[in-house]
Amino acid sequence: MKLLYGLFGLLLANAAWAAPDMLVDGVKMPAWVERGAQRFPLSPGMELSSGDTLLTGQGARVLLNAADGSAIKLGENARLQVSALAQKRDGASLFSAALEVAKGAFRFTTSVLHRLHARDITVRVAGATAGIRGTDVWGKVGARMSISALEKALGKNLDVADKETKMDFDTVCLIEGKISITHGGETPFVMDQPQTFYVMPKGAAPLPVGGLSSEQLDKWAAETEITAGQGAARSGGKWKVRLLTADSERDALAAYDALRGAGYDARIHPLQDGQYQLRITQLPSRADAEALARELTGKMGIVAPTVGR
Repeated sequence: MKLLYGLFGLLLANAAWAAPDMLVDGVKMPAWVERGAQRFPLSPGMELSSGDTLLTGQGARVLLNAADGSAIKLGENARLQVSALAQKRDGASLFSAALEVAKGAFRFTTSVLHRLHARDITVRVAGATAGIRGTDVWGKVGARMSISALEKALGKNLDVADKETKMDFDTVCLIEGKISITHGGETPFVMDQPQTFYVMPKGAAPLPVGGLSSEQLDKWAAETEITAGQGAARSGGKWKVRLLTADSERDALAAYDALRGAGYDARIHPLQDGQYQLRITQLPSRADAEALARELTGKMGIVAPTVGR
């Protein structure tokens, strides 16, 4: 009997320890995950798997939490593929992940409390691969700035006559910590100076690593942040938006399909009188619920949404 109790306790301990590889913690919709042949809206609390591709729409933001304590943030109109998720290698604890940013802005952050955790994480940004070593890094595929603005961000002159010419480029910015960079066939190198960035112009050779102004860093960082009161759903959120009421199951399913296809995590709630209510839940505050209600008013048949707990 003692042996059975011991085995049962061990099973409970293992279950508690086995946290998901990666969880969705926050979503400013619209946002989707593609899994195999399916596409459905992202929602807080969703577990991600290797092979998942995340997409965000206009004005969207996403916050992911990894099992090693790292946070991954996505900005609007982004595309991120997640692969090689694991928490062990050769029997030892080691969190691994490969993140490929095909479009848009991202930020990867490891808190001070989790920097001693063993990890093997790579982030591919266009033609560059960054090996993460306990750090805070921001990047974007598809950045666009005038030469004069880029010079201001770099704090140095570029040999281009027309300063108002727009440059399309991809970039990796080291905010803090250390990353190793491999780009094409070039010799790998290490970035270990805070607030520096590596610029890869489209159709041209990369620029030397340069310093980044605090003003530009603040602008870029805002592209991946979830702002309170702007309508983002978060894990544990208690508020909801009642979007509309349908008189039939058929109408409810049509509205459900339209909303979810558009990247909004709508749910159907049956009412006692045979009607159906479409809701979005997990909003953390009244302000967030009201912001989402305003955003959706006049769209997809939503006329007068209400909010509540």
